[in-house]
Amino acid sequence: MCDQIHYRGPDDSGTYIDASIGLGHRRLSIIDLSELGHQPMASDDGRVWITFNGEIYNFRQLRKGLLEKGYAFKSDCDTEVIICLYQEYGENCVDYLRGMFAFAIWDAERKQLFLARDRIGQKPLYYYSDGRRFIFASEIKAILAEASVPREINYEALADYFKYLYVPDPKSIYKNIWKLEPGHCMIVSKDGLKKSKYWDVSFQNPVRSNEDELSAHLRELLNESVKLRMMSDVPLGAFLSGGIDSSAIVALMAANQNGKPLTTCSIGFDSNEFDEVHYARQVADKFKTDHREFTVKQKAQQVLPDLAHHFDEPFADSSAVPTYYVSKLARQAVTVALAGDGGDESFAGYEKYRLDHIENRWRQRLPGRLRKGLLPYVATLFEHGNHPLFRRGKTLLNSLSQDSDYAFYLTNTEMPDALWQDLLNDDTRKAIGSYDPFTVTEEHYHAADTDDHLSRILYVDLKTYLPGDILVKVDRMSMANSLEVRAPILDHNIIQFAAGIPADSKYQNGEKKRILKQALTPLLPDEILYRRKMGFSAPVGQWFRGELQEFARAHLLSTDTALHLLFKRDVIEQVWQRHQAGTADQSAILWSLLMFELWYREFMN
Repeated sequence: MCDQIHYRGPDDSGTYIDASIGLGHRRLSIIDLSELGHQPMASDDGRVWITFNGEIYNFRQLRKGLLEKGYAFKSDCDTEVIICLYQEYGENCVDYLRGMFAFAIWDAERKQLFLARDRIGQKPLYYYSDGRRFIFASEIKAILAEASVPREINYEALADYFKYLYVPDPKSIYKNIWKLEPGHCMIVSKDGLKKSKYWDVSFQNPVRSNEDELSAHLRELLNESVKLRMMSDVPLGAFLSGGIDSSAIVALMAANQNGKPLTTCSIGFDSNEFDEVHYARQVADKFKTDHREFTVKQKAQQVLPDLAHHFDEPFADSSAVPTYYVSKLARQAVTVALAGDGGDESFAGYEKYRLDHIENRWRQRLPGRLRKGLLPYVATLFEHGNHPLFRRGKTLLNSLSQDSDYAFYLTNTEMPDALWQDLLNDDTRKAIGSYDPFTVTEEHYHAADTDDHLSRILYVDLKTYLPGDILVKVDRMSMANSLEVRAPILDHNIIQFAAGIPADSKYQNGEKKRILKQALTPLLPDEILYRRKMGFSAPVGQWFRGELQEFARAHLLSTDTALHLLFKRDVIEQVWQRHQAGTADQSAILWSLLMFELWYREFMN
């Protein structure tokens, strides 16, 4: 199991086994590089053992408090602090931790295993249970190292994947293999599995300040969060896209770098539509960083099988390609990199929030009977036009006819229902049954403790898209290159503070991230703060008509593909032909099909 994830920790490895438990660990040494940080690690009395992945940024503060309570420490690493916290507070130890983590603690006295995952889900924790055995790991491939674990598809997860382009928590693509959700912990004992939630973001704690005070406080929180994450005994740098979030992280790091040039890394494409390196170069010049760039050119085909291997289940966010390359570039110079992830979900930065706001305003103005009765009919009049305006008109009318939660689900998914039903063969349709992937969005939309629509959809993305897509992508692609990535904006104090900020301070009159931009005005020029957001994506549409054309055709349309066990080959070919002819951009759907096929060949054959 440890060998399967050697790249996550190439510096050291260890195991602990007794009659009831086996613990393994691969170590990427970041803090206290000595042998004293070896894992699995035990308490002084040998009653408590831990295997831990992540970083606890406030561990020195916690260590000081534990010393005052009489605890003694052999090392200067955060792992030992978690052991002592558990001895002092039991399962409530998680409430004191500030950082990213997934860990398992074996309590030999109680004969129970305690597992926990960080509040936002930066670090992964998978588990398999069949009522007789419990197996857990940071990646699914380590669980599959136990040959008796069955490799059967979870068909509800299959439907989720083709709708969302990833498999949302707590499901995985495999039956009986699950993800421990962010902000959750679990006790495993002779009495079974007991899972509980220890944290959630709340919108019920409004911040009573004007916008000047809000922005000043936010800037202080960001600065403190960045400083905490610059703690390292190995070389440290930053990802830099030239967008607001990564530029802010670089600006704050540079201010705390004490004169030494900061290492920054950027990825570009040989496509003007997707290339942002000139913005990154502008920020790098401003803060005089040691800047490194790499252009992804004719590279996708080479890396796709590796991506399928590292994700362990189908994963169709194409920005995994540049994330892999920027991680590889960074690892040449540093072992730890700070990144700007999390700003869009907390401060309303995605373009979809603007479009959703416009739609929702019209939705509130139109009578319900008119919306639900007439608009779907009018949408059918746009079905046969090939011009992009016809497709956009149909999409808009269909969305306006829906309730707010379902409309956001449509915004967040790529596979149209009609196409999905056409794709399924009879056996797959029967296996999926009545399951509807909308329930994932619906559950979180209505779980948010607020009636404000923007806050609700931000909550949905904080609970689904962020941990299920963005953080999975960053973790797998960085760990594939033995690189640790830290995201200051994902500090739970910042996320909770953002939840208390009025919605119109985040988005107003078409301006996204209002309060964040105001907070960063003293740090960044307007041409960075107010430029059009491009997103960290890849030119997949061009690839399918160019360098990936033959590779994709062979994997999607040949007679021996796994796809044809589940889907109708003629419908896949229609999707392919529409994209090749340029009558419709089918790149997201083709990419999801291709990545599924590559996953199946790697893990199911």
